Amino acid sequence: MNTSHFLFAVALGCVFGIPNAFPVAEQKPNIVVILCDNLGTGDIACFYPGTKHRTPNLDRMAAEGRRFTSFYSASGVCTPSRAALMTACYPRRIGLHISAIGASVLQPVATRGINPTEETMAELLKRAGYVTTCIGKWHLGDQPEFLPTRNGFDSYFGIPYSEDMLARPDRDWPELPLLRNEKVIEAPVDAQHLTKRLTEEAVTFIAANKDRPFFLYFPEAAPGSRTVCYPGPAFRGKSANGLYGDSVEELDWSAGEVLKALKQHGLDKNTIVIWTSDNGAANRNPPQGSNAPYKGMGYTTAEGGQRVPCIVRWPGKVPAGTVCDELSTMMDLLPTLTTLAGAPQPKAKIDGHNIAPLMFGKPGAKSPYDDIGFYYYQVTQLQAVRAGPWKLYLPLDDRRAHGPARMKGKPQPQPLALYDVRHDVSEEREVSAQHPEIVATLTAMAEKARAEFGDGDRKGTGQRDAGHVENAKPLLLTP
Repeated sequence: MNTSHFLFAVALGCVFGIPNAFPVAEQKPNIVVILCDNLGTGDIACFYPGTKHRTPNLDRMAAEGRRFTSFYSASGVCTPSRAALMTACYPRRIGLHISAIGASVLQPVATRGINPTEETMAELLKRAGYVTTCIGKWHLGDQPEFLPTRNGFDSYFGIPYSEDMLARPDRDWPELPLLRNEKVIEAPVDAQHLTKRLTEEAVTFIAANKDRPFFLYFPEAAPGSRTVCYPGPAFRGKSANGLYGDSVEELDWSAGEVLKALKQHGLDKNTIVIWTSDNGAANRNPPQGSNAPYKGMGYTTAEGGQRVPCIVRWPGKVPAGTVCDELSTMMDLLPTLTTLAGAPQPKAKIDGHNIAPLMFGKPGAKSPYDDIGFYYYQVTQLQAVRAGPWKLYLPLDDRRAHGPARMKGKPQPQPLALYDVRHDVSEEREVSAQHPEIVATLTAMAEKARAEFGDGDRKGTGQRDAGHVENAKPLLLTP
């Protein structure tokens, strides 16, 4: 055995307590990250038994892996949360907390996107010998400089932004495009068959790369925004919860197809699969998505907006049928997975942490956020902070909401409020008067966040610029 491989394996085993740490480069784990769009904890049976949806594949994945019940997105909306996953940074650090026109997500033909100088998870894994692909909804910029193929991915198949961002009379937007690498191959995309096509692409990628380490980033486009759902014909009308429920059950099928492909090609025991959602279920009319038992909906900094379901599965490494309730975040995936892969870490400062001890159930492992806090930002505004079991909603004269502008009409104040969100997960008992010392501690953490990342118009010392182009052009179908 090569000495460096031996030392790497020993380090994994000793530091993280990982049984049977892989001894040679050829045994690096394959990595699959499946990210759903606007899916809540209450939508999945293994997280909320009262759900209306049938999710047998995800239930089985949880039985064979580890559920994370205090896993957070770094934002309640999709562009910022996806940026945090790819870079391990709070969105405000890298300038993707807001669009160039003041909206909370990037829109078609955007002049802003992920800065190509940021080192993404894909770039770091690629340097370690991984073949990388992105299949699904990207939403980190639709100009060529911002696409997955310019940011660490060997290939790309999917849509560049949300499925509801369609050509319309009041917007200079193109038809929603489907891309292969950097070429539009279909516009408008056939939305009702999209989940099936993305899944087939993922299964094909696994088969084609079964003999070398791979990173499959699979950001699903469903169940989608609060205005539209496009379940496939095989699932339409089959659930007990309308088109939304149909879409959730199709997503369960999709995850099952990926797991089936891994087993079929003998990759099951050497692949770590992480399944989660970019933020909580959005508020629909009539209500369909659920973030139960948490309070609030997607697009907010309520627990239901950012506390998302997460399952980690790696047979023989991640303890089966277990639960971790320590606070962890999407930002932690990059440093954790790159360490497991023997890949380099980013040169610039990041905010995520290696949570391998939590993933592998190391006795006594604690959240890295207990001492430093986790920060809930809505667009430009810091609205809350959590450390340990405690979440403090900061007192605000006018609370920002999702969208390009402040709430219309009267200012919307947010009173100071403290909750034990580990034991009072529905935030029913406000206890700030009983714990003034906790309020003081979390308030001081919030001030550190303001200094580092900024707040409102205040610029933070640790902020970096997003990517920018002068003249954005629509992505059009090639004749």
